[in-house]
Amino acid sequence: MSSPIEQRKAEHLELCIRGEVDYREITAGFEKYRFRHCALPELDFAEIDLGVEFLGWRLAAPLLISSMTGGTPQAGEINRRLARVAQEKGIAMGVGSQRVLLEHPEVMTTFAIRKEAPTIPLLANLGAVQLNYGCGIGECQKIVDLLEANALILHLNPLQEAVQTGGDRNFKGLLTKIGVLCRALPVPVIVKEVGNGISAEVAKQLVEVGVAAIDVAGAGGTSWAKVEAARAQDARQQSLGAAFAEWGIPTTQCLEQIHTALPNIPLIASGGLKNGIDVAKAIALGAGLAGLARPFLQAAHESEEALARCIDLILEELKTVLFCTGSATPQVLYQRRSLERL
Repeated sequence: MSSPIEQRKAEHLELCIRGEVDYREITAGFEKYRFRHCALPELDFAEIDLGVEFLGWRLAAPLLISSMTGGTPQAGEINRRLARVAQEKGIAMGVGSQRVLLEHPEVMTTFAIRKEAPTIPLLANLGAVQLNYGCGIGECQKIVDLLEANALILHLNPLQEAVQTGGDRNFKGLLTKIGVLCRALPVPVIVKEVGNGISAEVAKQLVEVGVAAIDVAGAGGTSWAKVEAARAQDARQQSLGAAFAEWGIPTTQCLEQIHTALPNIPLIASGGLKNGIDVAKAIALGAGLAGLARPFLQAAHESEEALARCIDLILEELKTVLFCTGSATPQVLYQRRSLERL
């Protein structure tokens, strides 16, 4: 019999694959921008280089398979597919929250993907709130070591915890603990939301205590309030989740505001990105990497080949944007300022 946390992860996975859990009223905001077309790019399409550096890592493209899953047999197979394709494409990958691994070491096989992805950056993951529920520096170091990770993602999810039945709701004092962890761990600490966005004010606080990069994880993609409403066992939690289904800061708004306030801080754009054009827009708005989750999850659930096709298409779309804006690299795309707000 699976534990409550393993059952919750299985329900989350199923809902994200098959459920109607996207935002409907809020969009990520990418449709409000367009690129200025360059009819004479003076480039050879074959020579366009998508390679980037992020936190000292060299990647073949500015793409991240965002943290999603782990802890169940199905999640393990999906993680292995994600890892193999990420290695093939030379992009970074995060895993789902490893809290379950600390409580149930027997699920380690669902996170053991380094052998599938020996050279790409792998990002460990833990809910920041767990720093108030018994997880300290030792536990964080353990999950980094077990994954052989290049960084630790701490995810902030106050709304999800508030609407989740039995959620962990004590977020008091976390900023100080995050700072202590940043100073203690030998790998960078990245902080992300889970789909409700990070404001410039919060980003400043995080950077001041030592966070190395921010994943804005804005509103416009998967609504975790909807996910929790769909799996709630009582009417009160169902109503609470439904009431906050459209809560959050759109992804593009997060990017604009944080990049303006903190122009030198590495940013990851996630939350509602659907294709390579969205990836290009995120880069033009100041992101160093673009993260996608649900499109990759659905493709990986189908097959490893479907996932590879999905990523190839996104990269071809991104490359086409670079070509049609006269940009030889993602860095040039950012520098050319050819993105216009409608």
